[in-house]
Amino acid sequence: MATSGSLQARILTPHGFVDGVLEYERGRVRDVRGTPMPAARVRDGNSPIAVPGFVDPHIHGGGGADVMDGGAAVHTIARTHVRHGTTSMLATTMTAPLAEIHGALTALGAMMRAPRAGIARVHGVHLEGPFINPGKLGAQPNFAGPVDRAEVHALDQLAPIRLITLAPEVPGMLDAIAWLRAAGFRVQIGHTLGTYEDGVAALTRGASGFTHLFNAMSGMHHRAPGIVGAALAHARYSEIIPDLLHVHPGAIQAALRAIPCLYCVTDSTSATGMPDGEYRLGRHTVTKCQGGVRLADGTLAGSTLTMDQAFRNLVELGLDLEDAAKRVSTHAADYLGLHDRGRLATGAHADVVLFDRDLRITQVLVEGEAIALEDA
Repeated sequence: MATSGSLQARILTPHGFVDGVLEYERGRVRDVRGTPMPAARVRDGNSPIAVPGFVDPHIHGGGGADVMDGGAAVHTIARTHVRHGTTSMLATTMTAPLAEIHGALTALGAMMRAPRAGIARVHGVHLEGPFINPGKLGAQPNFAGPVDRAEVHALDQLAPIRLITLAPEVPGMLDAIAWLRAAGFRVQIGHTLGTYEDGVAALTRGASGFTHLFNAMSGMHHRAPGIVGAALAHARYSEIIPDLLHVHPGAIQAALRAIPCLYCVTDSTSATGMPDGEYRLGRHTVTKCQGGVRLADGTLAGSTLTMDQAFRNLVELGLDLEDAAKRVSTHAADYLGLHDRGRLATGAHADVVLFDRDLRITQVLVEGEAIALEDA
């Protein structure tokens, strides 16, 4: 497995694009050099375009597999998403009885201790529930419950929990934020009926982001700004699902103006990369049809989005390539504390996505390993 080499391309560095060469050795970037060029001209001609590998903290499934399946599911999921440029991810759970979450994390922990080639790096768990409001489940099964310190630590022993979504208005949740943060867990706000004041209080206590902004949270009204208002007024980081089904393009534009480090997630399900039909999302049966995934009552239930399509969607919305790349890679990496991911700079992991001028993937490297893209 070769993890050293070089590539010639128009390369996005932390200081902008250069037309030049990236050298990598033993899975890390050794050097990037070239002639600076404006982002507006990067797609001129036929030179490859190199951006940092995508970082997705919110993935439930892909390739017919669901994180809650346990077993080899996460390997299938990571293999599916790496073909679309995601080089780092968090495996995201569903709200479920504790025994089911325990089983999923047991399998995930075993997979993380014996990593395989050819897949995205799984950095841990996004625990999306059960610490949410049962009145704002979205597509989550109805197993919401309180935060229990011993349970959280027991789950973390099975597989590292990097991110926890909770609803701050639920009794006990605001007090939990402080000890969760002190224990090293990153907390974000989601699946919530909270008020603007609840959102601000959660941020004050140590919450640092918002789960799929606009979706499964109280919306903004000019006399009741809700959780959306708290995010737009105060957040530095927030997820958003840019599949153009979950959030109207105009709302995405508003969030881009308001939240400096707004970043993209897919919230992808087992239906990602699969034909139309019925699939599993935790305990739910969902249907993929016309590019979306829904419960029987029509509720959106995650997505079939991949990060390369998210990147293209942002460009279609008018973002330049540098800004779009940061929102599918760098901002999420920084949010998760993965400072040697999400950037093409000396010493960083050689996680690279190469595109042609039409923004179709031609090559993916994970720590310098070239990924086979068949069936992508």
